[in-house]
Amino acid sequence: LLKKDDFKFMWVTEFPLLEYSEEEGRYVAMHHPFTMPMEEDLPLIDTDPGAVRAKAYDIVLNGTELGGGSVRIHQDDIQEKMFEVLGFTKERAREQFGFLLDAFKYGVPPHAGLAYGLDRVVMLMVGADSIRDVIAFPKVKDASCLMMEAPAPVDPKQLEDLDIAIVEKKEEE
Repeated sequence: LLKKDDFKFMWVTEFPLLEYSEEEGRYVAMHHPFTMPMEEDLPLIDTDPGAVRAKAYDIVLNGTELGGGSVRIHQDDIQEKMFEVLGFTKERAREQFGFLLDAFKYGVPPHAGLAYGLDRVVMLMVGADSIRDVIAFPKVKDASCLMMEAPAPVDPKQLEDLDIAIVEKKEEE
């Protein structure tokens, strides 16, 4: 067992890139469709997509996930192959992500991202039992913020200034 003042960090890596969805009858991205596969697994993408590992990672402190991220695909041929494995037609990929595929043709440097929850780090460092004890402006169960009285009605003038229209949702028959 860990002592409350011990801080043991760990990186979790080599997540599966894809998983097969029986419901959808196709492979789906485990993280997102822009996660780079491990280079050594690229030959498997056509023959065994479920065995391909992602260049993705999580940072864990004392058993609590603090954050995660991934290296992004930065080559058009790999991104096109990913869309194909995910069931996109070439036309659909071009329609939805043509701007991205075109940008890759000009050269994109390898790049990655990591997002972590500072509130989780603080919770562990101060020995709090709940993340709610360290969040500056915690929400209540219905996701409202008592301090800011949000959500709140919007002034009709503000909606007009922003050219926003509120449309009543029609009930399904």
